[in-house]
Amino acid sequence: MKLFKIIFWVLWRIWFYILMGGLILIMFPLLLVSILKEEWYPFFFKLARFWAKAILFGMGFYVKMEQEQVLEPGKSYMLVANHTSMTDIMLMLSVIKNPFVFVGKKELVKIPLFGFFYKRTCILVDRNNSKSRTAVFERAQKRLNQGLSICIFPEGMVPDDESIILEEFKDGAFRLAIDHQIPIVPITFADNKKRFSYTFFSGSPGKMRVKIHSFFETKGLQQEDKKKINESVRTVIYNQLLKFNK
Repeated sequence: MKLFKIIFWVLWRIWFYILMGGLILIMFPLLLVSILKEEWYPFFFKLARFWAKAILFGMGFYVKMEQEQVLEPGKSYMLVANHTSMTDIMLMLSVIKNPFVFVGKKELVKIPLFGFFYKRTCILVDRNNSKSRTAVFERAQKRLNQGLSICIFPEGMVPDDESIILEEFKDGAFRLAIDHQIPIVPITFADNKKRFSYTFFSGSPGKMRVKIHSFFETKGLQQEDKKKINESVRTVIYNQLLKFNK
């Protein structure tokens, strides 16, 4: 039985990367055209959503979403969620219809095919470079001025210790949200670690639960308020994770 599980995990993980790369190859001409101009990004975003949904379906995942509040079309938001899996990217694309841009680690650029478009459409951050962090804010501000939303996983990285439910949140997302006076949307991903963690011999098809919580408004807030709103948003996601894991 153990050998069967190992064979399944190996083939299933390989299938994930075949799906990722194969779909990008099939869609390559359209994806390439969609990134030629920044104003065409909403078209790229639609293609990315199709790609994400196809991967989730092809891996045997199905999404069960609960919303306390609905995003308004054409409005900018700061999307924040817990981070436990590479499928967090696909799930976020799947459940959010408003065009948004990821702020993510530059290491993902190394993934063949995926990295090509990731580099050209996302805002990349080098955690070890202070100049990179400054550039992130400049690029994010430009995207928000274009009417897009921003998505940040505020833990900054996936926790090395699998027993940790939720790492402390970094302040970048909250600083940007306050600067632009845009609502913060806390989102909890309940099952991504169980479904497809960074541990190779693990995971299975099944349900991916998502909860979009009530938004935190930032109108009238100042930068000195970012720590308080950071803690409030983290508490909402943390408490929801505890409920999901009961």
